[in-house]
Formats: sequence, structure tokens, C-alpha cells
Amino acid sequence: MPVFGSSLPPRHELALRDYGHSHGSHAHDHFQVLIGLDGVLDIEVEGRGAGIAAGEAQVVAPGDRHDFSARRHGAVCLVLDTTQPAWARCAERAPPDSAQLHALARYLAQCMKQPRASALALQHGPALLLEAWSPAPASSSASRRRIDWSLLADWARARWHEPLSVADLAQVACLSPSQFAQRCRDEQGMGAMQWLRSLRLAHARELRLGGMSVAETARRTGYRSPSALTAALRR
Repeated sequence: MPVFGSSLPPRHELALRDYGHSHGSHAHDHFQVLIGLDGVLDIEVEGRGAGIAAGEAQVVAPGDRHDFSARRHGAVCLVLDTTQPAWARCAERAPPDSAQLHALARYLAQCMKQPRASALALQHGPALLLEAWSPAPASSSASRRRIDWSLLADWARARWHEPLSVADLAQVACLSPSQFAQRCRDEQGMGAMQWLRSLRLAHARELRLGGMSVAETARRTGYRSPSALTAALRR
């Protein structure tokens, strides 16, 4: 088994290994990632025992003394020997989705049995396994539903005669009222009702500048009276 120098750039070796009887405890100066494919592999790491069955996985950290022994008819594992430092985080916890990791391991194992696909498995497999074990958190901006504020403004302008509420706006944006209120503060710099009032007032100013009377403007923009509109414009 190769020993990877810690001063070198990350190196990897991906292999299918069939385990039998124990050959004694040993340690490496690199991470060893084991993903069970068939059978059950008994593993002892620094005196702590565990079993790796099909679909289960374990990371052995550099310097940890460990020993393997397969039950009954042996055990087959996909094994990654790597100096990639990011595996240190993975050694401290179980994979977030072991089913996904197992499916990926089986796919890589099949690829490694095919001459044309084995090179790609060896090239990309280590990075894919790390991503499956410790996926990067989605950014908040990427995971949030986008609000088309221009489209929402047009929708509101066509309904000034209705008593619009935050819930109405949220429903159009396909968000809960609390989510919409927070997004409005974050993206428009004001509360949802304040945004709605500013939109209504901007439309009223636009109509007045176009020569429309105060009474007609008030009617079209949903103000209860011409005087209410005049007071709003003055404020």
C-alpha cells in the first residue's frame, strides 16, 4: 500500500479490495476511506471496534492504528487512500446520506471493472466521494425563490381598488407572509406594506404628472378620497 508524503499535493489511490483474515494492526500517514459493498468487514481503530456492512462507511485518520478482519466469506470494499486534508472533517462524522454514498461507490466499482471507464473513475472518483460525504452547503441566495419585483408591482397596480395585504403579495410570490416580509426588507429596504404604499404613491405621481385630475387619480390608485391623495402627496 502506498505511503503518501504530507508535504506533497493531495494524492489519491482508489481500489476495490477483498478482505479476509487479519494481517495485523498498522497505520498510515494518509486518510483511508472504506465503503462496504459486499459482506461485513470488522474494523478496529485505536481500540474501538465497528463493522462495515454493505452501504456503510468509515474514515481512518492518519496515524490511527487499525486492523481488519472479514466475517465468513470475506468482504469487498471500495477503498480510497488519500492525502486530501478535507477528509479530516469527514472522519469525525457519518456521511449525511449513506444511500447516496453507497450508490456512488457501487457505480465507481462497476466503472473500475471496465477498461474504458476505469481511468475516469480513478480521475474523478475521489472528488465525487468527498462531495457525497460532505456536500457543500447551498448558498442562501441560490436556495431562495427569486421574486420578480417588477412583475409583482404590475400585479399590484392592476388591483389598487382592492384592500391588498402582505398575505396577498406573498401568495403571488409563492412565499409565506413572514418569508415575503423578510425578503421585502432584505431586497427593497422597507416593510412590505411600506413598499406597497410607495408603489401606490409613485403611480399616483405618474398619473398626476400626466395631467390626470386629483379625483380621477385617487379613484384609479385606490385612495379613499382626493383629499387623502393630496395629503399623501404632500407628505
